Amino acid sequence: MSIGGVMSGINHSLNNLNRAQSTQASSIQRISTGSKYYSPANGASEYAIVQRMYNNIGSVAQSNSNTQTSNSMLNVAAGAVGNTVSSLSSLKQTLINAANGTNQNSDIGALQETVNQTLSQINSNAQVKYNGQNLLDGSQSVQVATYNGYETVNLGDMSTAGLGLTDSDGNSNINLGDFSDLGSAIETVDNALNAALDQATNIGAAQSGLEYQSGNYTVMEENLYDAVSTVDDTDIAAEAVNNASSGAQSQVALWAIKQGMQSLSQEVGALGGLNNHSRGAVYGIFGQ
Repeated sequence: MSIGGVMSGINHSLNNLNRAQSTQASSIQRISTGSKYYSPANGASEYAIVQRMYNNIGSVAQSNSNTQTSNSMLNVAAGAVGNTVSSLSSLKQTLINAANGTNQNSDIGALQETVNQTLSQINSNAQVKYNGQNLLDGSQSVQVATYNGYETVNLGDMSTAGLGLTDSDGNSNINLGDFSDLGSAIETVDNALNAALDQATNIGAAQSGLEYQSGNYTVMEENLYDAVSTVDDTDIAAEAVNNASSGAQSQVALWAIKQGMQSLSQEVGALGGLNNHSRGAVYGIFGQ
């Protein structure tokens, strides 16, 4: 065989080796990443579709996280409002007790102290915080960033001033010293109780909506994962076969290159153009 023919065979084997190694590298990458379209080179349009789907999954997952965090905040607010409702119920009982004509002045004084303590507790409830934010002083609303936009849950002023139990200076509107004012005081407490119950109802409705929304996001995220899995997931068994086949092809190509180099060495050696040192260097390139 001529030197030209040997070189042509070697080049053909080198091309086969490059193709086999490239195929094997891609197969290993698909196995290691679990993705068929880990790069635009594997399919530009498919890669773009997959990346958009993963972007949607991320958006839905964050929306779900936002919804759950907002629900946690509302849980804190709901607990404080629930305590205020209990305090107002207890306060009304105290006023009804004070309206009993059998009470002495000392009894009225003790009941007034109970009223004052209850008002203090209601103010404490209104100072509840979540992540450093006041929830029930009338300054807060919960804004939930979602996949489809924003939703706002308003929280009212649950302080004694906001409920009408004290004036703007913090002075109590409930004074047990004047028996004739007890009817008005009971009405004031009833109004405060209704306001607190309305707030509790609003928070409960918002929480119910958030829980429903979170469930929707969870299902949406699962469906998106199923969809992207169908498009992008690697068939591990098939890629394992491709990897083994490419490895075998690489070995065959290397063997052919070795045989070609031996033939080339013999042809050139016959012409005295390739010494032993050169042949050793050539074989060393291919790890022979």
